[in-house]
Amino acid sequence: MERVKTGLIIDGKKISAEVRAELKNEVVYLIENKGITPGLAVVLVGENPASKVYVRNKTKACEEAGIRSFQHTLPEETTEAELVSLVEKLNNSPEVHGILVQLPLPAQIDDEKILELISPKKDVDGFHPYNMGRLMVGNPLLQPCTPFGIMRLLESTGIDPSGKEAVVIGRSNIVGKPMAMMLLRRNATVTICHSKTKDLAEKVRSADIVVAAIGRANFVKGDWIKEGAVVIDVGMNKLPDGKLTGDVDFEGASLKASHITPVPGGVGPMTIAMLLKNTVEAAKKAAGLI
Repeated sequence: MERVKTGLIIDGKKISAEVRAELKNEVVYLIENKGITPGLAVVLVGENPASKVYVRNKTKACEEAGIRSFQHTLPEETTEAELVSLVEKLNNSPEVHGILVQLPLPAQIDDEKILELISPKKDVDGFHPYNMGRLMVGNPLLQPCTPFGIMRLLESTGIDPSGKEAVVIGRSNIVGKPMAMMLLRRNATVTICHSKTKDLAEKVRSADIVVAAIGRANFVKGDWIKEGAVVIDVGMNKLPDGKLTGDVDFEGASLKASHITPVPGGVGPMTIAMLLKNTVEAAKKAAGLI
């Protein structure tokens, strides 16, 4: 790890590359020894530019890992019934082990209805209520990709969350809530903070592990960070000059943190890596290998 002032940078690009290399070897083994080619179906509805970039990146990542990619691009005017029909078809396809419907969907389609329609066994985003419930009770099936990737980043530091004070800033279903459950499962003492939290700075100052996921540029100040804490910055905010920055004041926080993720190049690369991992895990489960 590269040292910046007092903190070691957690290199998400490097760690995600390690995950992808592991998966590539695993996929080769599954194809050559078990006759199984993991398959991921990605569904894009409409012309959202950011969504098109995400889908392109996910498709490319699949190809590099040896995972079969099934891309379904539907027009903006697609009806909910048409999308329901496609998802049901993918649920029943033995070649498809993972289904990802890119959000946001057009206004005429109910996001929640579509996400709940995806088979929990193929829900590689980990957003289905069944998978969230499994995570809540400590017996996960497929886990939300961003917090799943964060756990891998934490492992790379060699720091065991057990017995540590962890503060998660943000309570979204995509990051904050599942992140708290994953840390709790590793025996951390977890506090979830949000917009109504009083004395937020003091709560962060008590934390051995800080996960910031609120979408406000440089919101977490350097002097909030406890000496030696691990800081994970999930934020990706665009400044007026076009530069990207996280939710944490990186310069200030890196003076006190033992380890810290940069933005970009920290958490971001891990999300797609763990999507691929979920797809391979789903393929193995479908084949009864695990």
